[in-house]
Amino acid sequence: MTFPALFPRRHRVLSPSAGRWTLVLPLALMLASDYKLRSRSAEQTVGGGADFTVLLEIAVYGAAALFLVWRFGLRPPTRRITGLQFAAWVFAGFVALSALWSPFKSLGTVRAVQLLITMMVAHALATRATRADMRRLAHAFIGIVLVSVAIGVAHPFPRSAHTKDRFNWLFVHPVTAGVYLAIAILLVVGYLIRYTAPWERQWHPAIYVGALAVLSGALIATGTRGAAAGCAVGMLVLLAGARGPRGRIDVIVIGAAVAALGALAFSDKILAFAERGESAQSLASLNSRTELWSLAMKAYSQSPIFGRGLGASRGLFLDDIGLGGGHNAFVNTLVDQGAVGTAAFAVLLLTLAFVLLLVLRNRSLRADGGMVLGILAMFVVDSITTEGLATPANVSGIWLLLLVAWTEVLRRQGGDLPAATTPTGALTGRGSGSSGRGTAPSDVKQAA
Repeated sequence: MTFPALFPRRHRVLSPSAGRWTLVLPLALMLASDYKLRSRSAEQTVGGGADFTVLLEIAVYGAAALFLVWRFGLRPPTRRITGLQFAAWVFAGFVALSALWSPFKSLGTVRAVQLLITMMVAHALATRATRADMRRLAHAFIGIVLVSVAIGVAHPFPRSAHTKDRFNWLFVHPVTAGVYLAIAILLVVGYLIRYTAPWERQWHPAIYVGALAVLSGALIATGTRGAAAGCAVGMLVLLAGARGPRGRIDVIVIGAAVAALGALAFSDKILAFAERGESAQSLASLNSRTELWSLAMKAYSQSPIFGRGLGASRGLFLDDIGLGGGHNAFVNTLVDQGAVGTAAFAVLLLTLAFVLLLVLRNRSLRADGGMVLGILAMFVVDSITTEGLATPANVSGIWLLLLVAWTEVLRRQGGDLPAATTPTGALTGRGSGSSGRGTAPSDVKQAA
C-alpha cells in the first residue's frame, strides 16, 4: 500500500520556471526590510543614522538591482506595458520623486531607491515569471512565516511596554507580524480549497490544515486587530472569487454559521481581543489615531498638491504626539505625496481590483485570481489603521507590487491549451505517480 507524498515532486518540464531569482529576490527584499535583530526608535529612523542592520538592508536591495541589470540589462521591455503596469510605475515613480522635497532627505532618498528596486523586481516577475514560479513563491512565503512562528515561540525577544503581551518574533512589530500571518493564512486557504485542481497544491492537504491552525493561532496571539479584520474580509472575498457561484453560496452558509457560533460561544473572547485591555478613551481615539489624523490633515493643508515628501509623516508628528507615520495608508499618502500621489495610489488599487475581476471570468484563472483579490482586500482593510500599503520597504508595500506582478502573470499565461496538447491528468484531476495529482494546463506552457 502506498501513501501520497506530503511534498510531491514535480517534473521540471511540467513546471517551467523563469529562474530561481523569481523566488529569491522578493523574499530577500521582505526579510531585509522587516526582519531585524535590534529595535530602533522613530527618532533614530528619521535621523538618518545607519548601523550595520541598515547597511545590510541597503546591500540586499543593491544586490537585487545589480542582479537584474546583470541578468536582463537596461534595454527597454520587449512587451508593450499594460495599463496596470503603467499605473504601478506612475505610483512608484511619483512616490520616489517626492523624496526630492522631503524634510528628511536621507530617509526619503533611501526609501525612494528601495521602492524603485522593488518595482523593478515586480516588473521582471510580471514580464518573465510563470504561474509555477508564483506558486513556489507563495509556498516559500508560507514556510518562512511558519518558521518565524516557531522562532517566536522558542525564543521570545525583548518587547516594549506596548507589545509585551502580544506575540511576535525577533524584533518584528506585532502589527507587521500580523500582516505576514494574514497573507500566509489566505495563501494556505487559497491552495487548500482547490478540490478541482489538486495538481496546483505543492503539499498534502493535511500540511495545509496544520499550517492553517498554527498561523491562525499566531495571528490571534499578535493582538493585531487590523490584520485580523482584514484577514476575515479577505477570506470572504477569496471564497467568493476563487470558487465562483458555488463560492458565494459557501460564503453565505459558512459565514452565517461561523458568525452565529462566534456570537454564542466566543463572544467574551472576541470582545476581549477587540478591546485588548485598553480604556474606553483609547478605543474611542483608535489608540490616538484620530488625534494623529487631525494633525495629518493640518500638515496636508500646508502642501495639498504634491505633499510634504517621502518619509515626512515619519517625523512630523513625533514632537506633538509621539507617533511616526500616518497609521492609515491614504492619510499617509496625503501627507507625503499630496493629492497627486493619493490619486495615483487610488488608481493603482482600483485598476488592480478591476483587472482581477476580469481575471475571475476565466475559469482556469479563478483560483489564483480569487486568492490574489482576497489578499488585496485584506490589505485595503488593514490599511485603515496602518500605512504600510502606501510606503516602501515593508511587507505590505512589497506585496502590493507582487500582486500586480502576479495578476500580469495570470493574464499572460492564463489561456487554456488546445485539447490535443492538454495532459489527460489535468482534465480529470488524476495523474500518474504516488501523489495522485495531475498536471496543470498552465504548468505545461513555457514562459513567454
